[in-house]
Amino acid sequence: MDAEVKQKDWMFLLVCLGLGVLAELSFFHGMIGVSYLVFLTGFYGVVFYRFRQTFTHRRIGLLVMVCIWMLAAGYLLYDNVFFYVLNLLAIPFLVYFHIVLITSPNNLKWSRPKFAVRLAAKFGQGMKYCAFFFNKTFRRVFRNLNEQTAQTVKRVLVGLVIGVPLLFLITALLMSADAVFQEMILELPMFILDLNFLESVFRTAAVMIFTFLFFGILQVLVVKTKKSSPKPVQESGTTAISLNSVTAVTILILLNTVYVLFAVVQFTYFFGDGLQEGYTFAEYARRGFFELVIVTMINWTILICCLKLITDMRDSMKRFLKLMYSLLIIVSGVMLASAYQRLSMYEAAYGFTLDRLLAHAFMIFLMVIFAYTLIRVWIEGIELLHFYLIAGLICYTVLNVVHIEQLVVEENLERYEDTGKLDIHYLNTLGYTGIEGLIELYKQEPEYPELERILYYRQLHMKEQTLNSWQSYNFTKRDVREELMKLDLERQ
Repeated sequence: MDAEVKQKDWMFLLVCLGLGVLAELSFFHGMIGVSYLVFLTGFYGVVFYRFRQTFTHRRIGLLVMVCIWMLAAGYLLYDNVFFYVLNLLAIPFLVYFHIVLITSPNNLKWSRPKFAVRLAAKFGQGMKYCAFFFNKTFRRVFRNLNEQTAQTVKRVLVGLVIGVPLLFLITALLMSADAVFQEMILELPMFILDLNFLESVFRTAAVMIFTFLFFGILQVLVVKTKKSSPKPVQESGTTAISLNSVTAVTILILLNTVYVLFAVVQFTYFFGDGLQEGYTFAEYARRGFFELVIVTMINWTILICCLKLITDMRDSMKRFLKLMYSLLIIVSGVMLASAYQRLSMYEAAYGFTLDRLLAHAFMIFLMVIFAYTLIRVWIEGIELLHFYLIAGLICYTVLNVVHIEQLVVEENLERYEDTGKLDIHYLNTLGYTGIEGLIELYKQEPEYPELERILYYRQLHMKEQTLNSWQSYNFTKRDVREELMKLDLERQ
């Protein structure tokens, strides 16, 4: 990089510093709640300021942005422990994907592996820009010093950046290892070892890391407004790896023969009224669910490989392969339907859990994927990966929006009304959403075994818990807390 550091770069660095402070306030002060939406508002405000609303890939960019905001809204609306953790990784990745996407040339295919290379390259360029920026700044500040002195000062600063954190870590370890050394250190002025001071050091470090990260990446993202002629895209059939059509037909015939036989067996007793002798519905469901899902994933992998790698095809062979593909998709659909019913039977016997509902959602997603792939078999111009990525993003967002933990609670309470069976200990693991279900059960059945004891300790914990900061504000937590505090509970 040979560009010069301009005054507007310094101004933008100050803007990123403010954004870094906002990030630290949003994510390092208790549980995340409304603070995620506050941070996204500030972040995208900076993005719009930086690029003046000159964006590319507008349609897919709008979809990704809507999904980001809906995922972040889950931190305010719901209390889902599973998605709380998962979205700590998913949302930052989607935000980074989004800002790189809307600043990339329109002729760049975002659904190709080449775009993943661009994502990694832009991150590396951002870090290099930070190094370049501060190197230029250092030279400007110390331009009156000779070269040797300037290099010495530079090395001292680098040593301080690396050495100060190590100093705190090693001192803490040595204090734990030797009581005499610990006593000596504790005699130092208290402001050095004050926990608030140490906390301030770490919070300042977090602010600086966020600042440099935002500054570096946003500085290297440039929107090219001039239209460039699209480069010819290499056809999928010219890949270096290929698969002979005769080999593929042999594999497909062997597999489809077994799958058709399996489908016939399924229709004779599983989808009908019969059942294999010696098995209860629950045992039969548990016995084959995972195996069917794994086989279906293998079929999908084989199908994609054949569609991408087979090149030497005559018209007659192409038609026959399409029939084999279609048959493979149909029998895979039968296996998915079988697995879906097996899991439903298992839930009827043992109750609903988050994992089981997620498995249901995953099978529905696979059905959609197979249906689209069947269309691709007969209409060759359709891109598969493009649809897979969009469908996956929408499916993941929907799972966040529908509040799946609430569905688990409602299904279990409905099952309790029908069967009288309910695992209240599992509901207690679902956080505030589960507590809400237990409160509803307590209002109907206050004598339910162990229920009042569980709610009593939950209530006691909330009374001892300090009020959350504004960053952790959440509608579900607020409502459940109010309902729980109204109950007159006794320790059992």
